[in-house]
Amino acid sequence: MPKMKTSKTAAKRFKKTGSGRLRRQQAMRQHLFEKKSSRRTRRLAGDRDVDPGDEKNIKRLLAER
Repeated sequence: MPKMKTSKTAAKRFKKTGSGRLRRQQAMRQHLFEKKSSRRTRRLAGDRDVDPGDEKNIKRLLAER
């Protein structure tokens, strides 16, 4: 059976922490900052943990076993 390839799109969106958790950026923070309030921009700044229901699929995309 061939090797499982890493999904490069998933690799750019998700990061694995040292303890093995998956982190993601929040949505709605990529562009058009002049239309968003500073409060909203700051609130969306930090990384969040991936939802536990999605972890299995994301790990498969990252070719982790």
